[in-house]
Amino acid sequence: MDSSTPTSAPTPAPGPRRRDRHGRGMRGPIAPPQVPLALSRADAFDDLVRDAADRLERRWPQLADVEFAVQDVPWPQDGQPADGDPVPLGRLIGAAKDRPSRIVIYRRPVEIRAKSRDERALLVHEVVVEQVAELLGLSPENVDPKYGED
Repeated sequence: MDSSTPTSAPTPAPGPRRRDRHGRGMRGPIAPPQVPLALSRADAFDDLVRDAADRLERRWPQLADVEFAVQDVPWPQDGQPADGDPVPLGRLIGAAKDRPSRIVIYRRPVEIRAKSRDERALLVHEVVVEQVAELLGLSPENVDPKYGED
């Protein structure tokens, strides 16, 4: 080997970077997926609607055929409130020959009205109870005896 040829160290094989170039940074997720911290706001809201629907289905088995859905905001449609009327928190869409009844809860209007997570859960439950009461032709107090207590 000639003394005029510089020797170089072998370069490491390229691979996924686990840290930033300064040796700091996250090495993995902050929390595992089963921890509520890993849920998005929309996912947490979906869980609230699902929990409220499940509670009512245990009491009213005929709700097993009803679809519960979440939309971010209400879309202007026929039959929706005109400008100046309050924004709806939920809507009942009657059954048609090819689809079952559907109860839609509007996420953003509910989130805006609730100050805390507990208030949001209570408001979601109340909206679901009101829509189920409309579907069944009953008062909300008959659908859920605890309606309006909190």
